[in-house]
Amino acid sequence: MKSIVLVNGEVSDGMVPVTDSSVLRGDGCFEVMMAYGGVVFAVDEHLARLERSAAALKIPLPDRDQIALWVDQVSSGMGDVAVRVVVTRGSAIPGEPGDPMVIVFAHPSPPPAGPARLFPVTAPWHGAGEKWALAGAKILSYAPNLSSTRLAIENGFDDALLISSDGTMLEGPTFSVAGVVDGVLETPTLDLGILDSITRRLVLEDAVALGITLVEGRWPLQRLGDASEVMALSTTREVQPVSAIGDRQFGEGPVTSHLARSFSQRLG
Repeated sequence: MKSIVLVNGEVSDGMVPVTDSSVLRGDGCFEVMMAYGGVVFAVDEHLARLERSAAALKIPLPDRDQIALWVDQVSSGMGDVAVRVVVTRGSAIPGEPGDPMVIVFAHPSPPPAGPARLFPVTAPWHGAGEKWALAGAKILSYAPNLSSTRLAIENGFDDALLISSDGTMLEGPTFSVAGVVDGVLETPTLDLGILDSITRRLVLEDAVALGITLVEGRWPLQRLGDASEVMALSTTREVQPVSAIGDRQFGEGPVTSHLARSFSQRLG
């Protein structure tokens, strides 16, 4: 079944004007959420983050309840799909009229099969804790992140692990990471300017509920030499074990398995 596409609540052919800010400038923000059996998971949390991103960009949004209705309309009857909400500023041509657009559509997004193999990539474009206006915003300008994914694939891996210029672990191009060292769950702190991932947030809540000691902090890549497990966390990956980062190998251990089961229970 093909998804309908809504633009500001109206059914659309999905065409975006070539003069739109998203096309010419990558000026906008977005959210991706998963629907299971047509029911979108954590929609309120995702739309709250969308509001924060749009506010950072100074793009006005319709009321959250209105966007939630559009999300429900698009996902209804679609089964297990990813639902995207894309916000653009409108025309990027000076003097040309153009109001912000909220585009909502769904598409298949099956979870990855098996563990991920990650390739460390230095990310000089990442703020890595430097304060700036768009720190932590989920903006459209993902070209550097996707370039790091292509570099990882070219080197025989599945995806990248972004590292700051001083060697601090950050996040994946489209996911958060966490590792287990001596039974303690360690994950990069949000103070590094990484995305406040909804999945990361919920998995950390589950870890605390399960009695797993949790530490958020800053670690060099070499810290992984002490890790027994590593996992990738995102809306589409859910809780995915990581089997390798560079030449370091990992097994799928009990903490990853417990957190994957706990998160799966949230999904119904």
